[in-house]
Amino acid sequence: MALPKSVSEQYKKLKSALHEHNYAYYVLDDPKISDRQYDQMYKDLISIEENYPELIGPDSPSQRVGGKPLDNFTKVTRAEKMMSLDNTYSKEELSDFHQRLLDQLGLEANSELEYVCEPKIDGLAIECIYENGIFSVGATRGDGWVGEDVSQNLKTLNSIPLQLRQGFNKQKLVVRGEVYIDKSDFIKLNQQRMQQQESLFKNPRNAAAGSLRLLDAKITAKRPLKAIFYHLMSDETLIGQTHAQNLEQLKQLGFPSHKDYSICKTINELFDVIELWKEKKESLPYEIDGLVIKVNQIKLQQEAGFTAKYPKWAIAYKYESEQAYTQILDVRFQVGRTGVLTPVADLQSIELGGTTVSKASLHNFEEIQRKDIRLNDFVWIEKAGEIIPKVMQVDLENRSKQVKKIKIPEKCPVCHSPVGKLFEEDVAVRCLNGFNCQAQLKESVRYFCSRQAFNIENIGPSLIDQLINYKKITNPGDLFALNVDDLKDLERMGEKSAQNVIHSITEAKKNITYAKVLTAIGIPLMGNVVAKLIAKETKSLKSLWERYVITDQLDQLEHIHGVGPKLIESIKKYFHQDYAKQLLQTLLDQGINPKDVQNQPEDTNPSFKDKIFCISGTLSVSRDQMKEKIESLGGKVNSSISSKTDYLLAGEKVGQNKLSAAQKYGTRIINEKNLQEMIQHS
Repeated sequence: MALPKSVSEQYKKLKSALHEHNYAYYVLDDPKISDRQYDQMYKDLISIEENYPELIGPDSPSQRVGGKPLDNFTKVTRAEKMMSLDNTYSKEELSDFHQRLLDQLGLEANSELEYVCEPKIDGLAIECIYENGIFSVGATRGDGWVGEDVSQNLKTLNSIPLQLRQGFNKQKLVVRGEVYIDKSDFIKLNQQRMQQQESLFKNPRNAAAGSLRLLDAKITAKRPLKAIFYHLMSDETLIGQTHAQNLEQLKQLGFPSHKDYSICKTINELFDVIELWKEKKESLPYEIDGLVIKVNQIKLQQEAGFTAKYPKWAIAYKYESEQAYTQILDVRFQVGRTGVLTPVADLQSIELGGTTVSKASLHNFEEIQRKDIRLNDFVWIEKAGEIIPKVMQVDLENRSKQVKKIKIPEKCPVCHSPVGKLFEEDVAVRCLNGFNCQAQLKESVRYFCSRQAFNIENIGPSLIDQLINYKKITNPGDLFALNVDDLKDLERMGEKSAQNVIHSITEAKKNITYAKVLTAIGIPLMGNVVAKLIAKETKSLKSLWERYVITDQLDQLEHIHGVGPKLIESIKKYFHQDYAKQLLQTLLDQGINPKDVQNQPEDTNPSFKDKIFCISGTLSVSRDQMKEKIESLGGKVNSSISSKTDYLLAGEKVGQNKLSAAQKYGTRIINEKNLQEMIQHS
């Protein structure tokens, strides 16, 4: 079909208008048309592209989501390193930073050294490259020199322009910024995941990082990600004389940038801004963990230079985590899917971080004893990761005679059966009644249906409660014996909904792997990695039952590398319970007997074969991805360090306990760059 000139012109106008409306919405925060009008313009553009696909270019709004899921992320190597920032938590340290700069630059105390203060959004750092005005590559920071190519995912963010605004068509432009999720969007996202029986994100930063590293951009597109930019890299025709000018230039180019920044000409002005933001930060739509303070004059930035890790002309001022003072009114005990009792404190309601807090986790009984927490104590609480309240410290000076020690329950608070420890040295106390305890059964069924296990859709908490309350199921395996008649008369169900549930159960049954079955049945201490090792050894669920469980030969599994005596003891204790045997028999009766599918032998790397790794700290990829990478090369990954551990892979904010253990056992400490060298040089 020939391309009429009128259609070509209409298409260009539509595309240009859509880009400008995105600019007005995301950069200026001043939308010019309604969402409905925007959607209609977008539909008109799609209609033209369907008839004239030759018009489609990389800058078309229709190209934000497309393509097949990736197998993995490729690496992007930079000519200029993406630095992290040094931190300070006090005005004294900030004064020292200021004085060091004055000394280094040879300036007087009353000189015209200016600073720009910007909110430090708690997100994931990114770099975007534009060639001839068109978005080309987007990558994560990684180790600074090498990041991951997440272009396909970044293109799904409407706040990132696919094309720079008219007049800006430099051969190459590099910008750096942050991907984040607003607080309100984070709450909605976790509510959706809760309804879908998926694990909840701990905080907005984790949600943003996990969403940006998904291999399927179509899923990323459904996440409420936003971007903001703060660093412009180009030739002298675009770079201004000050950082503040560059922030404004970013907006002119089409990038959302900080609206609320301050220029400070003295250290006292800097202190005033810090106090202002201390109150103001709670009203922001996104999480911040402090302020970024940068020398405003670009020439002085260049003179100051860099250390090996940080720019000398910038620093992050971090606010101490906000705490609140309240009283413990009561302590309750929640029962998890493996029977673990978790103490939860009911508090006198208090405002903390912009929300009303009325309860806090006490984690376990060892934590209670270590902090000497008692009923009726006055305590300071804090939000862990700015989200989950926890008790930080007891006010011992104000402890009254009315306080009472928090005792370990002798019976389960739900089924009233005896509680105990799986092992004598354990911290966790458990209900030992298995699926006969309704709390354990409900939590077990919920996990059974989750993505980590059978991934059964359409079964939410309300339906699970009804199935258990009306005794439709007595263990998770009974789900596979359900039919439409069992479900259609339940509350909020009906024939069609019942059919959808049965269809989901049938599909889950067909697609489940043996390792995920082992994960799903809830053996204490057994995670995904160990489940894969057990699956590889025992071959199938039926083989596990006949060869190891019935014959009481589970000791034979002790020779598996990575499966220690404590785990074997946990497996034995689990299968000695009648409810566990009943579950396994139910699954087999329902035809669930997936076999461990062995792929072609792994291309093991000599540097990794049979080496034991432990991972700690933040990496450029998720911890699960790093585990899979190490295991694919022949290595093993354990969660703790022992005398048998060969390497501690240390990321940012590595745990001090892990570092101490590595030093104690002589474990070699490496970073991601060292790991990459091991891969390349073997």
